Amino acid sequence: MTTRGFRDPEKAWNWVNEIYTANTNYLRAAFELFGRGKMDETRIRANYPYISITTTKGPSVDNRLSYGFIWRPGTYSTTLTRPDLYKQYYLEQFTLLLTNHPQSELEVGVSELPIPLHFALGDKFHLERDLTAEHIAELPLIFDQPDLATMDDTIPNGTHMVRPGEPAPLALFTAQRVDLSLQRLKHYTGTSAEHFQKFVLFTNYQFYVDEFIRDSHALLAKQDGKTAAADDYCAFVEPGNVITYNQNMPEVTGEAQGQKPPRLPQMPAYHLKRKDGTGITLINIGVGPSNAKTITDHVAVLRSHTWLMLGHCAGLRNSQKLGDYVLSHGYVRDDGVLDDAVPIWVPIPALSEVQVALEQAVADVTGFKGYDLKKIMRTGTVATVSDRNWELWEQSVPVQRLSQCRAVALDMESATICTNGFRFRVPYGTLLCVSDKPLHGQLKLPGMADTFYRERVDQHLKIGVLTMEKIRAMGPGRMHSRKLRSFTEVAFL
Repeated sequence: MTTRGFRDPEKAWNWVNEIYTANTNYLRAAFELFGRGKMDETRIRANYPYISITTTKGPSVDNRLSYGFIWRPGTYSTTLTRPDLYKQYYLEQFTLLLTNHPQSELEVGVSELPIPLHFALGDKFHLERDLTAEHIAELPLIFDQPDLATMDDTIPNGTHMVRPGEPAPLALFTAQRVDLSLQRLKHYTGTSAEHFQKFVLFTNYQFYVDEFIRDSHALLAKQDGKTAAADDYCAFVEPGNVITYNQNMPEVTGEAQGQKPPRLPQMPAYHLKRKDGTGITLINIGVGPSNAKTITDHVAVLRSHTWLMLGHCAGLRNSQKLGDYVLSHGYVRDDGVLDDAVPIWVPIPALSEVQVALEQAVADVTGFKGYDLKKIMRTGTVATVSDRNWELWEQSVPVQRLSQCRAVALDMESATICTNGFRFRVPYGTLLCVSDKPLHGQLKLPGMADTFYRERVDQHLKIGVLTMEKIRAMGPGRMHSRKLRSFTEVAFL
């Protein structure tokens, strides 16, 4: 297949799709022969498609937009994967590049980056299931395997060095890096990447998951009168790719699909879907910054519009009550898991659009307005730590540090999620709920927790969902803040 130049985004995508489909079909056919013992030991290889653009002048661009243009003349390129999954995303990026660089063409061809067999087969195929031990040992000799050297995060980390004669990167992730994350998402969450929505809620409490499941099923159940849900959300997907369709939408209604897994995955995901992909995904990430980093490393390749952390925290002020909300506008990063990728001296700014939407959603759901909001919510710094038993430290240490940084709350995930949002250029925010006040003798104990959860869980989740709906109404161009883009930024969102 030869390289072709395009000024039409749709035709460029069609050629990318043709290359990718032909090459993955070739690998699958070869693997089928290999599994049946009908192939010699000839090396089998097929490569990803790539797209590149060369500019000789600066862009003609709407400077309100934070992406979609090349910051200085030169040649820029990236490898591409899963054109079926990323069709709308690719078309948007192609269209902006051609609009902002009217003298340039998009060149599409076959790259030098091999497609690993595991990624060509997809997340629904268990590669080793039907192979003998001898066949498994022979696989690396015949087919390309995932190569860690081609999937590091130096581009989003801002440490990528372009070698002389090489094109500069067009996107944050190479095709292999994207494919790895698509596979990992299925492994960790129990749902395929195609179901993930652009607005993602993270939580560490099963109570929120239970409520989300109940609300979503109620939303999609047959209703006598027409509601907003009848127009907004088309389906609900649970682990095992179990799909429940909106009974108020005849055009999408069908039999339930998928199969509930015998046990839940490590970080189960639930997707309240819209036809355009701008619905809401909820992921139960469990407890701790390591999980928070792990899952956001992989969700990042889906180019979400917003991430929100909905969790519980320790309130640090006497004036706070159990059940109060904390809207974070700053973070003390004491989690340690991202210090190498995002140095500790890098500030993680609050994003005004997210902050305003969160505050408005709290007001709408609780009924408190204006100055009265201070009765149930305060903004301030959240300290994120890696030790759940921080209360057992010698008390002068946490008291002094938390006082010096003016923290109003402490948790184990918020700074991690927001720092990875900053790192991967995904808008982020945090709304926490005070579940205990250890510095003031109110420890989290079973009886207290049960009462608290019953009173607050429903309200907190509704605030998170409403916040996402408010942000969605702004449009994606408003959300992808220029605060998250560097002055040597890639063109793709």
